Parts: sequence; C-alpha cells; structure tokens
Amino acid sequence: MRGKIDWKNIGLKCGIEFHQMLNTKHKLFCRCPTIIRKDDPHFIFRRVLRPTMSEMGEIDKAALFEFRKHRFFQYEGYNDTTCLVEMDEEPPHSINEEAIKIALEIALLLHANIVDEIHVMRKIVIDGSNTSGFQRTALIALNGYIKLGEKKIGIYTICLEEDAARKISEDEEKVVYRLDRLGIPLIEIATAPEISSPEEALNVALKIGQLLRITGKVKRGLGTIRQDLNISINGGNRVEIKGVQQLYLIKKVVEYEALRQINLIKISEILKKRGLTLKKLETDMKYIDLTEIFSNTKSRLIKNILKKRGIIIGIKMPMFKEMLGYIIQPNRRLGTEFADRVKMQTKLRGIIHSDELPKYGISKEEIKRISKELDINKNDAFILIAGESEEVYKAISVILERAKDALRGVPGETRAINPDGTTHFTRPVPGAARMYPETDIRPYRVNKELLRKIRENLPEYPEEKLKKFVEKYGLSEQQAKEMITSYHLDIFEKIMENIKISPSIVATTLEGTLKSLRREGIKVDNITDKHLYELFKALADNKIAKEAIPKILVFLAEHENASIEDAIKSLGLERISETKVEEMVREILKEYTDRLNSMGRDKIINIIMGNIMKKVRGKIDGKIVYKIVKRVVMEYGK
Repeated sequence: MRGKIDWKNIGLKCGIEFHQMLNTKHKLFCRCPTIIRKDDPHFIFRRVLRPTMSEMGEIDKAALFEFRKHRFFQYEGYNDTTCLVEMDEEPPHSINEEAIKIALEIALLLHANIVDEIHVMRKIVIDGSNTSGFQRTALIALNGYIKLGEKKIGIYTICLEEDAARKISEDEEKVVYRLDRLGIPLIEIATAPEISSPEEALNVALKIGQLLRITGKVKRGLGTIRQDLNISINGGNRVEIKGVQQLYLIKKVVEYEALRQINLIKISEILKKRGLTLKKLETDMKYIDLTEIFSNTKSRLIKNILKKRGIIIGIKMPMFKEMLGYIIQPNRRLGTEFADRVKMQTKLRGIIHSDELPKYGISKEEIKRISKELDINKNDAFILIAGESEEVYKAISVILERAKDALRGVPGETRAINPDGTTHFTRPVPGAARMYPETDIRPYRVNKELLRKIRENLPEYPEEKLKKFVEKYGLSEQQAKEMITSYHLDIFEKIMENIKISPSIVATTLEGTLKSLRREGIKVDNITDKHLYELFKALADNKIAKEAIPKILVFLAEHENASIEDAIKSLGLERISETKVEEMVREILKEYTDRLNSMGRDKIINIIMGNIMKKVRGKIDGKIVYKIVKRVVMEYGK
C-alpha cells in the first residue's frame, strides 16, 4: 500500500497545528512553576463538567459528546506547585509577560503579522483536561509563512494558550488528571492546509521544530511538543488527528489517513451502487433480541455475557455484506470504525459482525438462525451487540449513525493516534460555538518599542548557524547540517558557549551516540539537558574520559533521578591519573623483562595496552594510555 498513492491526483490537503511548551519560569495565569512532578500528589478533588450555550445560543457538539459519557473527573495536585487557579477556585492572574515575549519572538521568526492587542478567549473543553471546563487561548499573530525550498507554506495563526492537565488513568466511571501540567504556557502554530504529501508534512514539522528550538526558550522532552494533523482528500472530509508526539510517525499518519478516506469513499460508492439510500437504511436497518438463539451456545464470549444477565441484539445492515470486513487501514476494517464508536459512547467493548464469522465460537447453525430472524438477503450483513441491556440499546443508535456516515463517505471527526500510525475515533470535530471572550483577564497592548527590542535580539536563522558551526566550531559540513536540524540544537549551543570542549565530540554524542542507544532500546528520553550539560562539563574538567560517555548515558537513561556524579561513582569511572597508569605499566612490564628482545617491543606494547585498557577503560583517554605504554616500554632497560 505504501508508495502507490498519487498525492496530487487524490487532492491531499494537510495542515498541522503545533503545540509547544514554552520554557518559562511561571505558568501562564499564575505564579506556579512550570515543572512536571513524578512524586505522589498531596491532595485530590472531584468534578463533573457540563456543556453550556455559547453567546450565539448554540451548544458545541464535541462538548455535548463528552458530556454524554457521564464520567466524573478526579484531579491530583501539590501544595507547593499548584494553586487555586488550577483548581478553578480563584480567578486567573494577569497573563505571563515572559510567555508573551517568547511567543512574539517566534511569530517574528515566522514572518507573521503581530496583533495590536492580545485578548484572551475561552475555548470550551469538557473532557476534564481543564478544571474550569474551558481552555484559555490568545491570538498573537496572523498570516506568517515558512519556506521549503521555493515553496511557501502559510501560517494561519499563532496563539498563546495554557496547557491541559495531564491524564494519569481512566475507566468507565472516571478520568484521573494531574494538575502539574495545567497552565504551562503553550504556543500554538497552525499552518494553512497547503501540505500536499506525507514527506512534505514531515519536512514542515522539522522546519517549524527547528525554528522553535533556535530560540532556546522552549521545553524539550517527550510530551513537550504535540502535533495535530488536519487531513482531507477530494471527496473526503476534514479529519483532525490529535496528539502526534513522535516526528517519525507524521508521514505514516498522513499516508494512513489518506488511505482510510480513499477506502471509505469506495465503500460509499459500492453501497450507493447497490441502491442503498439514507431512507432505505433507516427503514430496513431493523434490530431483534437474539438472546434465545444463544441459550445453548458454545461461544465462551457469549456465555460470559449471558452469565451476567446480559442480552444479545442483532442488527440488520442492509447492503453491507463484505463492507464491514473491508480493510481501510493496515489491520483495521470498517467494522473497527463501528466498534470504535460503540466503545467511545457506551460501556461495551465492541461489536461482532457477520463478515468476520464464524469466529468467537459462534457456530454456522447459529449464523443461519440469526440470518433467518433478521431476514438477511444476498447483499446484507448483520452486527451483534452483547452486554448489559441499557448499554446495548444505547449502542443501536450509535451504529445507525455510523452506518449513515458510511453511506455519506468520510465523516468529519476527531481521531487519536495508535502506536502503528493508524487512528481511532474519539469525538466529532468541534465547532465555532465553543469560543467566547475571557472576561477575567485584561487585554495586553503590544507596543512598538517591545517589538523593536525583540527584533534586534532575534536568534540567527538556521542558514547563519550552519556557517558558524563550520567556520567557528570546525564541524564538518555534514555534522553542521545534522546539528542544525537536531532535536538537541539548543543544548549544543549552550555547551559550546559555556564549556571549552571539542565541538566534534559533543556533536557526535548528540547525533550519533544517543541515536545508537535509542536503536538499542535504551530510554534516552529520560536523559535531560541538565544531564548532557553536566556530562560535558565533567569531560572538560577531566573528571571522566570520553570513552565513559556511552556507559554514563545508559546509566542516566535507566536511573531517571540520578546525577552525573551518581553515574561516575556507581560505574566506578572516577578518572585515573597518568602517574597511576605509568605505575601499572611498569608493574606489568616486569613480567616481560627477559623477553623484550625476543618478542619485540612493539608486540609487548600491544599486549600491555590490552591489559591496561581492561582496567582503565572509561577512566582515562585511550590515546593517553597508549602514549604512556609506548614511552615506558621503549625507554625500559635503556
């Protein structure tokens, strides 16, 4: 399937929304620090959120969808790093000026038009991720762009907003959130839908990520940047895919969503060709209680449901034969889309459909009886829903709505990413009815003097940095290009500005060693900028040898709260002196006194070098050891 889609021919349109945490001292609307906690919370409280009408008298359908799940939300907080603002027990404070200045700097780097006055808006969100039931967001700039070669990709809007609470767990009754992340400043950058291929989507993400990092004022690490993708094709619909954190998945997500829409359009065409209409679907899509048919079933799945006094409902799906089993993405079928909707809107775990039977221990005889009861004809299919009576009947209307969507083609919806790059349904696409003004925060006037100061201190663009890395730091052209696009660009520059050390060693570690360790399955995301800075400081201060770097990095990845000193001590990598090495060489050399001439000094140098390095590897540079061994052996006995 990969590589066979003509992106221009299908009219692929993609826009990306970037959500990047800013590395500010305080949160956006209070004085709490912007740190993520890993220890146990100090207190908890619970809330239930309800949708309200907008000023236009409308209720946002995404908010209504979340409300109908009937779950409550439990929040975890800390006495010393969360406050009443996060709990929605106190009005928000004035907007964080440090965050505004960073956002303005990024907007200028993106060639955008800055607004004269920053107004904060409320955006209704009742999935529990905001205790107030809305997220605060402010428009900073409009109509920017980036360049990919000769092509310009437009930047629609640049906004400053508060991050959501961090989801810890969820079940059918409740969702648990932690308040440490709630309120951390985010910059939201929304591109125009001018991306026309998966490869271009990745390049746009890399380019914008690069511009964010060259400021040196954004947070890094897993979860600090998230991309939402808006994707459509000719005849399809805008689908929003939320929360793509890994850049390498972007190409796959775009490709798989385009493929899904292509196949959903094909399914719609087949259904229409068979003569199915919305009116016929509503009249012919009947349902019947089939519990009695399974009274003596051998299906373990059905037996377990019946033991809990559950019921089995069969739904006739007119003209849907072979459509429910139609593959729309790798390992996902149209039936999976129905199951996703049912799982999101009821407490049921999914559905069973006729295209996958016989399966789950359901016999051919039972299939015949089901078909007879539901009056299944040549092109018809059926769906079985099993479980608690109230939830089963709730699922019937869910399945009817998804069947209508299948006939229409591609439903506009919000989806979440699966680990393999495919996606699943989460809720309808939000509408404009969820935005209204924030009355508790004063507007912020953007004056010309502030913009002048920011313009004068803008960081170098990547092209300028490339030249500096080659001419000033002595990196090769290839190394310089790697560092310009590196996730670790900002820490590389910080190390270069403050530590006297070989730029090549630093670049090789950041772009070579760390990537190699990641391929080996080492959790390098646990290694912080502070770790890296202290590592190279220790190397520059002769506390460790460069051969120790991989071992120390592995230790830090496996011990999240460890320091460089902890790693050096635990691994026994305290640097050894040249005097001590010379003593060791002379001690070993005593064994070869009588064989210096017969074996040859070069051979003895190699033997002693091997023995010494077994004991001192990571504690002193191998080149220094070789010089000592060679000098001592060559001078011995002369």
